[in-house]
Amino acid sequence: MRPREGTLPGMNPTTHDHPLDNVIWNAMRTVQADWARAGTLARRFRPEFARFAGMPALSAAGFGALAADMAPGEIVAMFEEGDFDPGPLFDVVERKDLVQMIGPAAGAVRDPSRFRPLAADDVPQMTALAQLTAPGPWFDRTAELGRFIGFEADGRLVAMAGERMRVPGHTEISAVCCHPDWRGRGLAADLMRLVSQAIVARGETPFLHVLAANASAMALYERLGLRQRLRRRLTILRRNERAAQCRD
Repeated sequence: MRPREGTLPGMNPTTHDHPLDNVIWNAMRTVQADWARAGTLARRFRPEFARFAGMPALSAAGFGALAADMAPGEIVAMFEEGDFDPGPLFDVVERKDLVQMIGPAAGAVRDPSRFRPLAADDVPQMTALAQLTAPGPWFDRTAELGRFIGFEADGRLVAMAGERMRVPGHTEISAVCCHPDWRGRGLAADLMRLVSQAIVARGETPFLHVLAANASAMALYERLGLRQRLRRRLTILRRNERAAQCRD
């Protein structure tokens, strides 16, 4: 099939009917618009919050608009249906398979009093835990994207989970992590239940993203009752020097 005008090889011109189908774009044009750098062809989260970028539909003009808003060397991540060519303004750093899962986390929380909401004073410990366990991207103000809950031992944060992207009717569970010394005790599952319960109490549906290669995490989420909804390609892009030359 011949690509439509303005597209590059691998770009899918189809529309997205469900808000989670193009979740990054829909989050930035609705609930989380205040956290985004706005545009009609492309948007990205402000980099202190997240490094996600999205478009209503992939296009050469969209990648041009995105490049114009980025400095050389900056990185963004996109969730798309398959591999695509971003054109001459970006280099592809990495591609990975991603699974989107949806549904409330089932089961009772054992001793909910063990856990507490995390606040601004906890951000240094949250950042240290995220850097140690690598549950996903974490930046200076990621903790402000939603509500986070944690578990402490001897005054030290050793497990947490929270919220990230939001679209109308849905909130993403994210940053589920546990210190290696405290794994195998059900903390991650209970933290997911608590975050999920709060989302459901607001009349919303929880969802999350997990790398397809992370079989243990997917197995945990399925045991908790989440189901696979769709698969995407996580594509990491770096703005290159050619973008700067085009802008100048």
